[in-house]
Amino acid sequence: MTDPAVQTSSLATTMRRPTRRQLSIGGGSLALILLFVFGLHWWTVGRYLIETDNAYVRADVVTITPRVAGYVAEILVADNQRVRAGDVLARIDDRDYSVKVVEAEGRVAAAQAEVAVQEARIANLDAQSQQQHSLISGNVAGVMASEADSRRAGLEYSRQMLLTRQEVTSAQNLETAEADAKKARAGLAVAKANLAAQRDRLPVLATERQGAVADLHKARAALAQAQAALTLARNALGYTLLRAPTAGIVGQRSVRVGQYAEIGAPLLAIVPNDAYVVANYKETQVAPVHLGQPVAIAVDAFEGAALKGHVESFAPASGAQFALLPPDNATGNFTKIVQRMPVRIRVDPGQARAADLRPGMSVVTTIDTRAAAL
Repeated sequence: MTDPAVQTSSLATTMRRPTRRQLSIGGGSLALILLFVFGLHWWTVGRYLIETDNAYVRADVVTITPRVAGYVAEILVADNQRVRAGDVLARIDDRDYSVKVVEAEGRVAAAQAEVAVQEARIANLDAQSQQQHSLISGNVAGVMASEADSRRAGLEYSRQMLLTRQEVTSAQNLETAEADAKKARAGLAVAKANLAAQRDRLPVLATERQGAVADLHKARAALAQAQAALTLARNALGYTLLRAPTAGIVGQRSVRVGQYAEIGAPLLAIVPNDAYVVANYKETQVAPVHLGQPVAIAVDAFEGAALKGHVESFAPASGAQFALLPPDNATGNFTKIVQRMPVRIRVDPGQARAADLRPGMSVVTTIDTRAAAL
């Protein structure tokens, strides 16, 4: 015979324990809910997100190379040091270049003196020409006076001849009048000759002035050359100071004091602060991507910490086209490969960890294309 208390306990235990059917229904309901939530998220958000892990941080690294050759006299920066635009990074021994500047300054001074000499020569010829015009005016007046004297002496001689025929005057007066007339004619001839000589002097002065002007142009050209050489010498002297073209961090420093620096030899690099991301998306992914769309940037070095950015530009060609040996698809053994299209992503400013980005870091970028789909 069964104890009533045991029967009651077994019944209560059976009522509290869920059946296998109930567990199956509950699990199926939960799966449906999760599937619905996932589907809703994919429909409203997920299908617009385009992701790739083929993305890296980039920066426009500037390699510092000298524009003049010489021995490095001083290095003013250390590895990984932050610098501002215009800061002096290193100094090349400038003694030879300083001497060249002094030499060029001397040539400029000599050329300036030559220009002054030619200008003074032209001014002197102009003064001579002005004086010559004055002399010509005086000779013209002299010729007019000589003509008057010659006319007066001729009239006097004619009058004396008439008086001599009338036996009113003496032969001596006739001879004196004749001599005065000849003397006056000779004086007129001399005055005209002097006037012609003074006038003939004008073309000579004009020719000399043309030569002086040509010499002045030559002197000014030599001055321009000397000034250009001085500018080049001063530029070369200034190039002995290697300055930072942009703000950033010093890296890849190979320059040492006493090292002979060749023109164009890389000495160090400046990594600017404005880093950006280049994401290589498949060509089948970029159709809905447009400029300005927001991008989530997960940086591997930051343990997945995400930064915000936006699409800034698209590459003009696939990455394979810029390779050293671009692929030639016009061959018999053609295999179609999905190409990668580089997308440049600008990191939004004002983020705390944006300054910690370094070129070469790996990131995962996710572009939200919902703005383009609306």
